Amino acid sequence: MGRANKVVLAYSGGVDTTVCIPYLKNEWGVKEVITLAADLGQGDELEPIQKKALKCGAAESLVEDATESFVRNYAFPAIQANTLYENRYPLSTALARPLIAKLLVDAAEKYGADAVAHGCTGKGNDQVRFDVGIMALNPKLKVLAPAREWGMSREEAISYGEKFGLEFPVKKSSPYSIDRNLLGRSIEAGILEDPMAEPPEEIYLMTKAIADTPNEPEYLTIGFERGLPVTINGEKLDPVTLIARLNKTVGNHGIGRIDMLENRVVGIKSREIYEAPALLVLIHAHRDLESLTLTGDVTQYKRGIEQSYGELIYRGLWYSPLKEALDGFIQQTQERVTGEVRIKLFKGNATIVGRQSDNSIYAPDLATYGAEDEFDHKAAEGFIYIWGLPTRVWSQKTRGM
Repeated sequence: MGRANKVVLAYSGGVDTTVCIPYLKNEWGVKEVITLAADLGQGDELEPIQKKALKCGAAESLVEDATESFVRNYAFPAIQANTLYENRYPLSTALARPLIAKLLVDAAEKYGADAVAHGCTGKGNDQVRFDVGIMALNPKLKVLAPAREWGMSREEAISYGEKFGLEFPVKKSSPYSIDRNLLGRSIEAGILEDPMAEPPEEIYLMTKAIADTPNEPEYLTIGFERGLPVTINGEKLDPVTLIARLNKTVGNHGIGRIDMLENRVVGIKSREIYEAPALLVLIHAHRDLESLTLTGDVTQYKRGIEQSYGELIYRGLWYSPLKEALDGFIQQTQERVTGEVRIKLFKGNATIVGRQSDNSIYAPDLATYGAEDEFDHKAAEGFIYIWGLPTRVWSQKTRGM
């Protein structure tokens, strides 16, 4: 008895997801497999992938261009939240997973499938993100994960596929596991599994080595409206173009590399290399603009919210009640986050050198130490007395003075 009759399979064209097609049909009795490849701006030509799925036995092969939704509905909220997992990783890969989960569920509902499937293994984060995202969007759908259960090595998976006429061109395989989309690239495995090994320059694609970057700094100004990036150097751009242009400009100066030991959802540590030039600079600039437009207590409280927000995304809880509640708080804070931030790009560094906003609550006549100073210095003595009174009373009682 099969586990499902009709399945929508998340499809990348790689070995694992390709082998999933005959495996689901022949081992698990699935009658019909529909593949879905998501275009998230990764730069791949998806038409060959679409044809490959049909050749390998898929009943239908879907390609969904979701790049604009990816930026507008997933990346931009993360920028407004200044989201950095473990204070470093801007979630460029993790943000794609709830969108892919939604595309899978939408396709399953449209085509009358009773299950969705993916090619994730049992030790990664993505299995958690897909499974939890799918069950949140449609708890009636079954979630199948053949690669988590079949126990085959990569070579065995290739041999299995060849038994059903699948072809895997012989080529020198990369030792690295790489995932990419418009927001960035993640690189792991190979020599990178040694925490002391310096990442070889060959793994990078979006960012230049410092030795190859320009010898003169470049300045750019990013404009925000209600916390959303909308302009570069005064030119209004659509979300996808803005991210793409920033990736190129920022990466040209060697900015956007991350090398970290990361705590995965399943409890193990993993050495990860990321490239996310645009996303890192946008978060850096957005956070700075908030310092100009938000009160101190809101800014400080929001930092804790940002940490929780990043952990929710990383752990696959994009579609959760807590995430939805935090969205409400974050959106409220963004009403006044409109203005411009000027950034200097040079030799691997993105340095903020200026910011301005019509909503600024920076008061020069209070901040200055010059003749224009209007701060009432005499008021400070009374303030300090009241502010320090609890400490003074505590000291008197505990020290007997």
